[in-house]
Amino acid sequence: MPQVEISIGGRKFEVACQEGEENFLHSAAAMLDREAAHLSEQIGRLPESRMLLMAGLMLADKTAGLEEKLRAAEADAAESRAQPAPEAERIEVPVVPAGLSDTLAEIAARAEALADHVEQKNS
Repeated sequence: MPQVEISIGGRKFEVACQEGEENFLHSAAAMLDREAAHLSEQIGRLPESRMLLMAGLMLADKTAGLEEKLRAAEADAAESRAQPAPEAERIEVPVVPAGLSDTLAEIAARAEALADHVEQKNS
């Protein structure tokens, strides 16, 4: 079983952990150390046991708040999944009538013929 040295509140501790959990232990110790540093800034030097207790309680309070937010988010997600899917909306796309294309082509041909006629007169 690996032994890991961690530092919390400027104090060193030797802690045993399972093989492969060293990184998790360092991460948890860093969180506890941040809380201990925050306490030291506010209160000053505390006995080791009191400092660890207070830092642990602060982390527990943060964790409880996050768990409450998680439960609320999970409830919202469950409520969203429980609601029926909205009905498909029908969207109509306007279609150009077949006769209109022919009419526009005829108008374009007439316009070109008139343009040619005007050009011939001006030449």
